[in-house]
Amino acid sequence: MDFQNRVGHKTGSGMPQTREDINQERKERLKQLALENIDITKDPYILKNNVGMFECKLCLTLHNNESSYLCHTQGKKHQINLAQRLLKEKNELMTNKSSKPPPEQKKIVKIGKPGYDVTRVRNKKNQLGILFELSFPNIKENTKPKFRFMSSFEQKIEPADKKYQYLLFAAEPYETIAFKIPNLDIDENDDFYYKWFEKKKIFVMQIHFLRNPGHFPIRNNPNILPAHMQW
Repeated sequence: MDFQNRVGHKTGSGMPQTREDINQERKERLKQLALENIDITKDPYILKNNVGMFECKLCLTLHNNESSYLCHTQGKKHQINLAQRLLKEKNELMTNKSSKPPPEQKKIVKIGKPGYDVTRVRNKKNQLGILFELSFPNIKENTKPKFRFMSSFEQKIEPADKKYQYLLFAAEPYETIAFKIPNLDIDENDDFYYKWFEKKKIFVMQIHFLRNPGHFPIRNNPNILPAHMQW
């Protein structure tokens, strides 16, 4: 009988390959592939025990030599366990990130209100204005005072009054100080300016109203800034 062209026939052998021969050939191919692509010294799952055998810590299997272990790493069982381990580590990492406590907010010890001087002024257009001079001798290093205008409806200290607005000044570690001024449009041209004098630690700001507000009191309130307001 001619076995030359049968399926599984190994040329020159005169007979077809058995299942054992096919499996052995496949293992040899996987072994060569593993030897070419895997550095066994960097494999975290290989362990040589006290009797000279190699253990796979991932799959809990024993192997007589490195070649057998490398062949195992290319098998279906090891690849499935490896994928499951990577997925588990990824989930644990995401859980740890989400469970981290929020960073503690920096606590600043306030040292009181800054010194200040408020003067009514007029410019060449006869517009009424206000000159603010605030002293911050103990201001935090490498910082400058900040200011902002606040609507009467933003603050929670006094009853809201649409006739007024507030001008706030803040600088660590001082308390924020606010001045109640008429709720009129500010002329933001030449006569509107502010400047920080670093050496003297004095902040100067001048504003003018577009129309005459008439007689008005200038009052300050050091606690006008709500706790949630960010600068």
